[in-house]
Amino acid sequence: MSAKPTIPRARSRADSAALPVTVAPAAASPARTEAARSGSAQGRAVRRPRQGGFCAPAECSAAFLADLSQFRIHLNIERGLSPRTLEAYQRDLLRLGDFLRRRGVDDWTKVTPMLLQGHLVEMSGAGYRESSLARHVAALRVWLRWLHETRRISDDVAGFLETPRQWQRLPQTLSVERVGELVTAPDPEHELHLRDRAILEMFYSSGLRVSELCGLTPADVNIRGGFLRVMGKRRRERIVPVGGAALSALTAYVDALRPRLLELAADRGRIERPIAPRAAARFPLFLSRTGGPIERTAVWRMVRREARRGGIATKVSPHTLRHSFATHLLEGGANLRTVQELLGHSNIATTQIYTHVQTERLADEHARFHPHGAKARPDGRRPR
Repeated sequence: MSAKPTIPRARSRADSAALPVTVAPAAASPARTEAARSGSAQGRAVRRPRQGGFCAPAECSAAFLADLSQFRIHLNIERGLSPRTLEAYQRDLLRLGDFLRRRGVDDWTKVTPMLLQGHLVEMSGAGYRESSLARHVAALRVWLRWLHETRRISDDVAGFLETPRQWQRLPQTLSVERVGELVTAPDPEHELHLRDRAILEMFYSSGLRVSELCGLTPADVNIRGGFLRVMGKRRRERIVPVGGAALSALTAYVDALRPRLLELAADRGRIERPIAPRAAARFPLFLSRTGGPIERTAVWRMVRREARRGGIATKVSPHTLRHSFATHLLEGGANLRTVQELLGHSNIATTQIYTHVQTERLADEHARFHPHGAKARPDGRRPR
């Protein structure tokens, strides 16, 4: 929004093309259009949950979308946010733009803390959870600070936004035994079992996010040295060790299966023939059955499929293995700062959620060193 832009009453074709359109809810179809995958404002859908499951499209003024486009460039180039984070910010801000349009606000100077708080109250009444509202507030704060820095607004009102309180949910983890059952679950008769086994081992061995795993190339892996170069959130690079079991599974996949998948990629024109070693090293490490880069949704489906095959009744995702990785490290006595670095957390407070796993060890320490600690043990013995 520049100086007092107005919202047109009757939209032209050009204006209509700049507005997001309605698509089916995400739960109905996992496939997304190319426009949605690219994250552009055109072809995007932002849905407002309503009572009874009705979802209405969000519409924004052309001036709002123009400023949003500039803000996205700022986030991408200057702050280095990941594409997924950019998509989340855009979804949240398009909801704000729709709210402002419906309130007749066509000037940034008219945006007040009370107006923004009313937007959050509306979202809360529409059924959004506290976690979604907290993320939405975070996006609004970054957006408002950018507006202030670029002199679109005179006052920095970001600090007036209140973050909704939310319960801290403990991460779901698997026991060491259950993890062993999961990583060995892929059927040896399945054509992609070497790839699936390597993916599962890598998740648990290195605590990777699914986006980090999908972004790996062979050039990022040092099998001889036993470590990975991972590009995490906000393009922060970190070095992560890889365990022996994961290295063995990865070597089997790279030697026996990946060359065949690369041939399929060449058949479909994804990589040039003859396949040069340098080109193969820069191509994604984990490939689909057709030789293309494996997608995050495919990895999620594979993990859940193998969890069911392994007899695990609880809902398992790639992040469950990441949680288990951190939890088992702390249970084994690892330092919290070390776990923070391995996970790629910028704030140690994010890592501290895993300290709940130390309850059993703390009980043993209490029983060992407190004068009345032995009474807390069911057997009445003081541990050595």
